[in-house]
Amino acid sequence: MLACIDIGNTHVHFGLMPAGGQTAAIGLGELRTDHIEQLGERIRATADQNHVTLTGVALCSVVPAATLLAAEALFPLHVPVWQLTHESDLGVPITYPVPAEIGHDRLANAAGAAALGQTPAIIIDLGTAATFDIVTRRGGYEGGIIAPGPALMTRYLHEHTAQLPLVEDVVTPVPTAIGKSTVEAMRIGAVLGFTGLIQACLDGVEADLAAAGESPAHIFTCGGAAPVVSGRLRQPTIDVPDLTLRGLAAAWTLNRQ
Repeated sequence: MLACIDIGNTHVHFGLMPAGGQTAAIGLGELRTDHIEQLGERIRATADQNHVTLTGVALCSVVPAATLLAAEALFPLHVPVWQLTHESDLGVPITYPVPAEIGHDRLANAAGAAALGQTPAIIIDLGTAATFDIVTRRGGYEGGIIAPGPALMTRYLHEHTAQLPLVEDVVTPVPTAIGKSTVEAMRIGAVLGFTGLIQACLDGVEADLAAAGESPAHIFTCGGAAPVVSGRLRQPTIDVPDLTLRGLAAAWTLNRQ
């Protein structure tokens, strides 16, 4: 069993799964990125609780400083540690002009969609940032979109105004579009406004793919803010919460053959 680890700006997400990425992760967990020194202990405890033996670690990271700390924290596990980069085999080619610019979590998402055999794909990862990643049959990983996540919206308002509070609940659906308090008004702006942003981006991507002659894409969602848009988009979506981890497990297999 592999420990697959996604190191993000705010949180580290991890889970255990066989190599290949075809099976859903077990023992899913998370910790704050600023507590990454606990990662090795958490992984070991998760493996023990699920009665599995670790054979390796596959990780991706968008926080270089945290990557170094993770390597130290994982050393006591005494298993091979492999990091996905733009030079890794993802199961699909990369035709993006500057591959080194692509976040490694986004590459893992592309590998996950490829491992599930569902391309062309539009992958919408809804976390601190909202990212779209486009995988086509003719070009593989072609590019995408980066936008602020709902938590960044409310945090920005709090930090750049004199009286607006910090609103942290941006996942619970809003019952109305007319706020009756400052907090309610901010939540509506984040939840409904964010859904509108995602819908507009999705419509634009689908139009470009259709103009290029691509067949209709499978639309995946993942990430902590996925519930914000669940059931609110016009297009049907496939929510795969562990898509990034599945991509890591798939890429591990491709790159160790």
